Amino acid sequence: MTEIWTRVAENLGDRLGGPMSFRFILQPVVAAIFAVVSGLQDARLGRPPYLWTVLTDPAQRASLIREGWTRIGKVFLVAIVLDLIYQIMVLEVYPGEALIVAVLLAIIPYAVLRGVVTRVVGILTGGRR
Repeated sequence: MTEIWTRVAENLGDRLGGPMSFRFILQPVVAAIFAVVSGLQDARLGRPPYLWTVLTDPAQRASLIREGWTRIGKVFLVAIVLDLIYQIMVLEVYPGEALIVAVLLAIIPYAVLRGVVTRVVGILTGGRR
């Protein structure tokens, strides 16, 4: 099992300097754009920060995850496809690694930044809708 995690860590590190490394900037930027738009909308509607609510409110969790997926799902899928293309060019194909990369490049930036935007806009506007 440790061999697998060692391979994953090495392969993820190799991606940073390899072909198609532009995606490590482009995909988080696209995810950030979607997050800012969603965070502004959340602030306008007086919603609490996205990630915090997903983690702490079981009643809203499913609907928020579904909503987030509809907004960021295409970026996530593009991240998987681009990583699989990279793997075909450079490595053997490891679908699990493609999922890890997609989560790191699309899901995490979106989820974190959406809540931050909501919180900052809420503070700047004094909690007004």
